[in-house]
Amino acid sequence: MNGLTYYLVDVFAQERYAGNQLAVVTGAFFLPAERMQAIANEMHFSETTFIPSSEKRNGGFDVQIFTPSIEVPFAGHPTLGTAYVIKHFVSEEDRDDTVVLNLKAGQIPVRFERHGAEEVLWMKQLAPTFGKIFTI
Repeated sequence: MNGLTYYLVDVFAQERYAGNQLAVVTGAFFLPAERMQAIANEMHFSETTFIPSSEKRNGGFDVQIFTPSIEVPFAGHPTLGTAYVIKHFVSEEDRDDTVVLNLKAGQIPVRFERHGAEEVLWMKQLAPTFGKIFTI
């Protein structure tokens, strides 16, 4: 498939080949959801994310998250790993300390901090919503 680039990211890791693995696919503007799902299944990581464009829309970058079997509106480590890829490899002109992801669940800002040679990422999650309470 022409135009697709993918990154294998180790999230929550101190070294390579450790932590939570993630595949991040860029240039996915032409992929229908069925093809993204097939790629996520082929990667067979907990999650694979797709970034259709290196351009912002509504102040953030559109991102879709897929497990091997379904699309999900939000997941933690894919949000952090994808924000890292956007900041360091996707967005040439955007070197802000915060990257905003437009997910199915809503906009999630991820802030970058430097602590010496280490980079720390902080995400502001949406307020939780609770379903029906069952009594026993």
